Amino acid sequence: MKLNKLAIGIALGLGTLGAANAVTTIPTTTIKIVAFNDFHGQLESPGTFRQTPTSAASTNIPVGGVDWMAGYINDLKNQNPSTVVVSAGDIIGATPLVSALFHDEPTIETMNRLGLEFNAVGNHEFDEGKTELKRMQNGGCHPTDPNSCQGASVGTPVPFEGADFKFLAANVVETASGKTLFPQYAIKVVGGVRVGFIGMTLKETPTIVTPTGVAGLEFKDEAATVNALIPKLRARGVEAVVVLIHQGGTIPVTQSASTINNCDGGLNGSPIKSIVNQLDDEVDLVISGHTHQAYNCQIANKAGRLISVTSANSQGRVLTDIDVAISTVNGEVSSVSAENIVVDRSNTAITPNAAIKTIVDNYKALSTPIANRVIGSISAAITRTATSAGESALGDVIADAQLLATQNVGFGEAVVSFMNPGGIRADLTFPSSTANEGDGKVTYAEAFTVQPFGNTLVTLTLTGAQIHTLLEQQFTGCTVGYPAGAPVAGQASNRIMQVSNGFSYEWREKGTACDNVDPASITINGVVVDPAASYRVTVNNFMADGGDQYYVLTQGTNRLGGALDLDALENYFTVNGTVAPGLRNRILQAPAPAL
Repeated sequence: MKLNKLAIGIALGLGTLGAANAVTTIPTTTIKIVAFNDFHGQLESPGTFRQTPTSAASTNIPVGGVDWMAGYINDLKNQNPSTVVVSAGDIIGATPLVSALFHDEPTIETMNRLGLEFNAVGNHEFDEGKTELKRMQNGGCHPTDPNSCQGASVGTPVPFEGADFKFLAANVVETASGKTLFPQYAIKVVGGVRVGFIGMTLKETPTIVTPTGVAGLEFKDEAATVNALIPKLRARGVEAVVVLIHQGGTIPVTQSASTINNCDGGLNGSPIKSIVNQLDDEVDLVISGHTHQAYNCQIANKAGRLISVTSANSQGRVLTDIDVAISTVNGEVSSVSAENIVVDRSNTAITPNAAIKTIVDNYKALSTPIANRVIGSISAAITRTATSAGESALGDVIADAQLLATQNVGFGEAVVSFMNPGGIRADLTFPSSTANEGDGKVTYAEAFTVQPFGNTLVTLTLTGAQIHTLLEQQFTGCTVGYPAGAPVAGQASNRIMQVSNGFSYEWREKGTACDNVDPASITINGVVVDPAASYRVTVNNFMADGGDQYYVLTQGTNRLGGALDLDALENYFTVNGTVAPGLRNRILQAPAPAL
C-alpha cells in the first residue's frame, strides 16, 4: 500500500496537526538506477545527436560508444555508491558487424565490464533462438562458427564467459515445462533497501521475430504478469518495485538533446501507457524501450497515481539517471526523480573506460578486413524514405536484388520478391565512410548495417488469391487467414512490404478490413495476376515463417532455400555496377473517391 503524507504521519504516531511538517523529517535513503535500452551492440559511437530539433548539423553532439557509456556510469556511481545499472532489452540483435560477426560476444563482454546487472530480454534477443540466447547468458563457444570465442585475440576469457548480468523475462514461458525461460525478477539490496526488478518482454514478440526463434515459447500479458508477482515480492520483503519492460511509446517531437526529457502527448495511444494504466500501485518505476525514443513521463497506474515512465533513445546515445528516495522508517518510496542525459563524447569531465575501448579496438581489428571490403557503388544516396504509398528507393533495390538471386532455373524461378520494411535497418549514404573507401562506394560493413539479420531467401509458390491476401495482411484490421493465437486486431500499424521490379498494385484504405487492395490492379510485368494461377514468390525466411504477421506465406508450397539476403545484395552490385536509387513507382495509392 502506498501511504499518503497524512497516513505516514499517523503511522509514526504523530497527530494530524502538523503531520505534514513531520513528514519532511522522515529519514530517507536514496538509491540511483542508471538505465538504457535498445543498445543493439553499438560498441562504437553511432554518430552525432541533435542539440535541438531545428539546430544545424554543425552543432550536433558526438555521442555514444560503450567506453563512454561506462565512463558516464562510473561518474554516476561516484555520486552515489548505491547504484544499479539496468537495461530494458535489445542489447543484442540487429547489431553492427564488429559485434555481429562474433555472435554478439563482444557486446556481452563489454557490458560485463560496464557494470550492467539486469537486462529485461527484448524481442531482438530472440533473433537466433532461445538456445543461442541461453549461451549468451551461460557462456561457451558457438557450436559451428569459428568466429566465436576470440578471447585470446582481444583480451577476454576463453571460452566465451557469458553474461555476468542476469537476463530477466517474467512473461516468457517454455510451453514444455511451464517454467519461465529466464528468472521473472531479481532482488537486490541497495543502500540497505530490498529492491525488486521485474523483467518483461513485449508480448507481441512472436509477431516480429522469426517463428523458429520463439518456437516452444509463450509470451504472456505484461501487466497481468507484473501484478501477479507483486504479492511474491512483498512476501520477500521487497520495498521498491521497478519494472524493466521492452515495450514503449513515442512522443511527437524530433529526438534531440533538448527534448529527451519531454513527454509531449503523454504517450497517448501507445502500448506502454496502456500497460502502465493497468499496473498495481506497488510498482514505483517503469523503465521502457523498444521504440528507440527518449522520454521522461508521469503516467497513471491502476490506482490513478502518477509514476515515472522513462526511455533512453537507443544505441547508447542516452542514459537515464534515476534517483529513488525511500523512507528508512516504513520502506515506502517517497519520490522518484529521473533525468535523461546525453552520452556526450566531448565532455571533458568524463573519462571513457580504457579497458573496454581496448577490447572494442581488438574486435574491430579482427573485423576490419571484412568490413572495409568494397562490394559496389551507388550513384546517389539510397534511403528508406517512403512515399505516401509506403515504397522506398532502398526497398526497391533490395527486392530487386532478391529477385535477381532467385529468378533463374534451379534457383527458384521467382517472378516477384517481397521485403519486410522492418528488415531494412539503415540507409546507403553517398559520402565515404570512415573506411575512406571513397564517395559512392559501398562497403560490406555498410551493406551489413542495412541488412544485419543474416536471413536466407526462400522461394515458394502462392496462388494469385494468396498474393492478394498477402497484400491485405499488410494493413491494420485484416486478420483473414490468421492462425489461432495471433493478434486479434491484426497489424498494430500498416506494414507495407517492398516489391521487386515488374510487380505493381494500387491500394486505398477504405475502412473495411481486408478490402484495401484492388485485385485488378495487381500485376506482374503488366499482366493482371490470376487468382487461380500459381506464382513463384521470394521472401526471406523470417517472412516465410509468418514473421511480421504475413501469415499467408506459411501456406506457400514447394519451398526452396536460397542465398543469404546480404549475399544477394552484394551479387546485385556485382551484376549491375553502379546502382541508382529505385524509382518508387511500383506501389500506388488510389485517390479518395469524389464526394
